[in-house]
Amino acid sequence: MNVIRMLMPAGLFVASAFAQAPAQRQEFEVISVKVAEPLTAGTQQVNIGLHIDGAQVHLISASMRDLVRMAYQMKTYQVIGPDWLESERYTIDAKLPAGSTKEQVPEMLKSLLADRFQLKSHNESREFPVYGLEVFPGGKLKDVTASTEALDAKAPTEVNAQGSSAGVSASLPGGASFAFSDNKFTAQKIPMTSLADILSRFMDKPVVDMTGLKGRYEVNLALSEDDYRGMLIRSAISAGVALPPEALRYLATISDTSLHGALRANGLKFENRKAPLPVIVVDSVLKTPTANQ
Repeated sequence: MNVIRMLMPAGLFVASAFAQAPAQRQEFEVISVKVAEPLTAGTQQVNIGLHIDGAQVHLISASMRDLVRMAYQMKTYQVIGPDWLESERYTIDAKLPAGSTKEQVPEMLKSLLADRFQLKSHNESREFPVYGLEVFPGGKLKDVTASTEALDAKAPTEVNAQGSSAGVSASLPGGASFAFSDNKFTAQKIPMTSLADILSRFMDKPVVDMTGLKGRYEVNLALSEDDYRGMLIRSAISAGVALPPEALRYLATISDTSLHGALRANGLKFENRKAPLPVIVVDSVLKTPTANQ
């Protein structure tokens, strides 16, 4: 039975697009913020993305949760707030001031959220049940670090995700990418921290990188149809899509057996852990931004 008719993209995978920037107030020179259409289960194709080229910054259909996590350089599960943070989406066109760099974009997003959405938040530390992504000695993990070219700091920063009933795919900084379709998950030139972040979108709890591996890798996971469909449903939930009750009931039947086996074949494994993690708690934020200037 087809329990879900479409697959939404797993969100904006942009945590690795920015280096740490100084904690000082930075502002975009020109900003246009528009409310985007919500994601619905009937949508056949959705594109979500970030593009930085020179002084131009474009965010397409970003959720409020995505904006907060980009601004504060957190993972999705480290942003705590009302449910609508995932469902409400925005398209933003902005211009960097002369002399600024893309590494300052997170600080500029903080200013945008404070000025246009009246965001108020605070930091905490909370303990989470997590999957620890760890090395499994019996498998074969393909290291492609030596053949991976460094990301040119002057090149456009492009992070694009597409989703439809056929699956999800995304391009990431540094030439990394992943695809989830046809009962398979494949990733190219992927750092372990990014792999853990991506897999969190398809699982029932956060995935934390505990491998200690610093290179880039190829990962190929062959999945059973049931496990693939269950991960597809979880990614739609993560993207804020309202699903029919039968889709949610279907999750109770999933064991993820093929996923665990595929991870081990790739030299990786999940271990149930608990970990204290920093979080940002959204105390209040506007759904509708103040008017463009």
